This record gives sequence, C-alpha cells and structure tokens, in this order.
Amino acid sequence: MIQSAAPDPQLTGRLSQLVARARSAVTGTRRASWRDVTHFLTHGFPAAVYRARHWWVPTALISTAVAALLGWWIGTHPEVQASIAAPAELREMTRPGGQYETYYSSNPATSFAAQVWTNNAWAAALCLILGVFLGLPVLWILFQNMLNLGVGFGLMSSAGRLDTFLGLVLPHGLLELTAVFVAAGTGLRLGWTVVDPGPRTRRTALAEEGRAALAMAIGLALVLFVSGAIEGFVTPSGLPTWARITIGVVAELAFLAYVYILGGRAARAGATGDLEESERSATVPTAA
Repeated sequence: MIQSAAPDPQLTGRLSQLVARARSAVTGTRRASWRDVTHFLTHGFPAAVYRARHWWVPTALISTAVAALLGWWIGTHPEVQASIAAPAELREMTRPGGQYETYYSSNPATSFAAQVWTNNAWAAALCLILGVFLGLPVLWILFQNMLNLGVGFGLMSSAGRLDTFLGLVLPHGLLELTAVFVAAGTGLRLGWTVVDPGPRTRRTALAEEGRAALAMAIGLALVLFVSGAIEGFVTPSGLPTWARITIGVVAELAFLAYVYILGGRAARAGATGDLEESERSATVPTAA
C-alpha cells in the first residue's frame, strides 16, 4: 500500500528489512550442504528412478526392439543401404579401420568423453523437460536415437562385422542407453500426468512430477558422465573385446542394483525424488 499510495524509499526499505528479518525468525534459514547431496544420491534420485520403472522399462524394451527391426531392415535390403550413402562410402564406414571404428579414437580421450557426456546429458534433459508437451517430442528424440543405432547395426551386419560393432557399442552403450530410456520414460510419464493427474489437481501433479524430473536430470548427468568416461577411455582402448564388454556390463548391473536395491528401499520409505515437504509451497487441500 505504501509503495502504491505514498512511495517513500526510506520507509519502504525499512519495512522490507523488517519483513525479511521476520521471515527469517519464523521460518529459519537453511543452506544446502553435503548432507543434501548425500541424501539426493542415496534417496531422492534412486527413488525417483525406481518409481518411474513402469515407464522406462517398457520404453527400453520397445525401443530396443525398434532398433533391432530397423537394423534388420537396413541390413537385409541393399536398396535401403543405397539410400543412406554411396557403396564406396558404405565400404569406407564399415571396413576394418573405417569410420565406425576410428570414430571413438578420432579425438583425445578427455575431450571426446566430455563432448559425448555433454551431448547425452542435453538429450536426456530435453526428454525430461519436453515430456510436458504430452510426451510427443520425447518420442521423436527417442526414435532418432534408435534410428542411429539401427543404421549402424544394419550396415555393420551387412558387412559381416556385427561382432565388431557390438564390441564397440556395448561397453558404454548399455549404461548410456539405460540413462536415455530412464529420461524418456520419465518424460512420457510427465506427459501422461498432463492427461491424467489422478486425485491431485493438474497444477499440483505437474509441479510434483516436474520437480522430480528436473532433479533426475542432475542424477542422470552423473550416470552419463560415467558412460562418457567409458566411451572415451575404455571403448577405444587396446583391451580385449571381452574385457571392454565386461566393464560395460558391470557398470550397467551396478546402476540397476543402485536403482532397485537402494531406490526401492528409499521409495518404500516414502521418498519420491521431489523436494522435502518443508521446502515445498503450501497447497490448499483438495478432496480425493
């Protein structure tokens, strides 16, 4: 009222100071600490991923099937391969020492890992954020990823070098694709929340699920950092194929155990991945 009716800079400043001090006295002050980081990594993030498992597990299975079908279609139809590139270019890509193999060692490992991590983390964040648009952008991003995988699968299999392709993709691809599937599944769930918010109001449901999704973007960035390190340092290394794949399998199993054991326990204890109740805005109770 003072600001609109009788603006007085001194009085306004004094009252603003009193309001700030009163708020601090009533609600207290809270600063982020390492305890918050630990709680997020041991409760919030794994619980959010665990709660979304009914979305990202089917997403992973269907997407993998789509990539396999695309790979089979490309690998068994020369006319499709001809539409991708000229025969000479295809031979250059798939031959021993060709582009598919040298791609992983084309840049210094550190810069390559950083580039891969940045690109994948951005793609995962887009899936999580754009899910609010009924999940449609998520489906497009997911299809583009599966198409790229299917093209490589089909071209290398048609050249009789499928084992080489799998030896290059599996070490980092297991964990990397799982993170993408988690992001896509969570984005699709967020899109479905717009359609069916359940007993909550649509605004409340979107706020809760949206906050959890944004927090998951941070957690998935850490997961993709690991897969990026594997892609930059392990995939192009001189280790035997079985050793490189073993590293990828161990990383994947460690993540799944983290989600299903630690996340499952946290979810059953009530963790959702959203902010703590004391940190959320107050909401008006609604009838179920």
